Amino acid sequence: MRKVLVIAAATLPTLANAQSAPASAQGDVSLTIYNNDLALVQDVRQMSLPTGRTRQEFPDVSAAIRPETVTLNAGGTGIVEQNFDYDLLTPEKLMDKAVGQTVTVVRTNPATGAEARESATILANNGGTVVRIGDRIEVLNQYGARVIFPSLPAGLRARPTLSVTLDTTTPGSRPVSLSYLSRGFGWKADYVALFDEAAGKIDVQGWITLNNNSGTTFGQAKVLLVAGAVGQDNNGYNQNYRPQRPVMPGNRPGTQTANRESLGDFYVYPIAGRTTVANAQQKQVSFLDVAGAPATKAYHFRNGWLQNQTEPQSADTVLRFFTAREAGLGDALPAGTVRVYMRDARGQPQFIGENGIDHTPMGSALALKTGEAFDVKVQPMLEKRDRIDSGEWERSVRYRVSTPGKAPTEVTVETEKVFWRTTMTYKVTNAKATPVTVEVVQGGLDNWWHDTRVPSETIKGEQRSADERVWQVPVPANGETTLTVQFDTRY
Repeated sequence: MRKVLVIAAATLPTLANAQSAPASAQGDVSLTIYNNDLALVQDVRQMSLPTGRTRQEFPDVSAAIRPETVTLNAGGTGIVEQNFDYDLLTPEKLMDKAVGQTVTVVRTNPATGAEARESATILANNGGTVVRIGDRIEVLNQYGARVIFPSLPAGLRARPTLSVTLDTTTPGSRPVSLSYLSRGFGWKADYVALFDEAAGKIDVQGWITLNNNSGTTFGQAKVLLVAGAVGQDNNGYNQNYRPQRPVMPGNRPGTQTANRESLGDFYVYPIAGRTTVANAQQKQVSFLDVAGAPATKAYHFRNGWLQNQTEPQSADTVLRFFTAREAGLGDALPAGTVRVYMRDARGQPQFIGENGIDHTPMGSALALKTGEAFDVKVQPMLEKRDRIDSGEWERSVRYRVSTPGKAPTEVTVETEKVFWRTTMTYKVTNAKATPVTVEVVQGGLDNWWHDTRVPSETIKGEQRSADERVWQVPVPANGETTLTVQFDTRY
């Protein structure tokens, strides 16, 4: 038997009874969208229901619907059974469903443009489509031919559809309210900040960036955005886990209540009016516009315990501002990314860095790293490390030893207390034409021994925690400052 290779068109196979796509069957739609890949869809449709048990279909539900969350309220009607038909119409699935069926294969002569039609039976569709045409077997692939189907195979939907069997006691027309949770939605906040260093001011505009990857478009919907990750049962998998980003000193949570609608412990950000949330679309809506809020720039450098650098390291550039009602942005800020701009010598805004924030209450202090300074450097150096013997013995532990068949005995262990004196220097240089102050932090001071002392320091420092000590190091314009510190530790 001679096998002929037939090329199939890459476009959607033609249906003999093809029609234009129908309008959406959705009714009055409301979307409540959360940050963590979740939305509550509420769809009120006007329907006429007969008495008794009937099967009703709800096309145009989300393709990412969670069927177990569906609730339906129709008045005088109860749900007997529901099915979500998620086997959606695609060229591949159309071929799968048509196995064993008769179709028409159309070929076009490339020289004359004339079409030739043959009836074919689809035998298989596994990595390729195998058909029987008369007494020969052919393989269809992607070019030069198209397939015409007589009808749409049963069980294959052009749109995501929820089928519900209802038991109605009171017939007639009424609103039917359909509610369900769906994956495929999410939103975050994006902030554009214009920083004026000379004036010590910042202008901030906040944008809500909304994504719909649910497989369905929701037209003219009322949209509420909820800031916060609502709890979900993910079978032990923490879907909301996010790696912790480095936090600059100066961040402090606020205690002011924002003038916004709340839902439980979450803030709600409604989108004004109605809007179409199209599938595979990213939509942005402004929700914050503040001008002239106080802001400052700072420099920060943190050194790990016993870290010695052979080359100077750039200090972090930090932008600090407040979300307070007075002298701040005056709002609660949803989690997102803050992108910072400054005007150049020609007055044009230029991007200087970005960083993320978590959900931030109103009244908070924020310190965001925007980059690393070109002209401000810090070189930490381990100058020396000396052992200090106390010359004494102390009893550090006493415990009882029990041996089978013998009387218990007490054992005392004596150890010598030893200290280490570590001398560190931090050389801070400034190539800028203006003086700066650099916040230098030494970390790793605790390390579980809980007995660190600072007998000497050339600039008075502050013990921020058991693990960190911080110094505000002033550096003159085009100059340098050296900070020298001694630490006494147990190890």
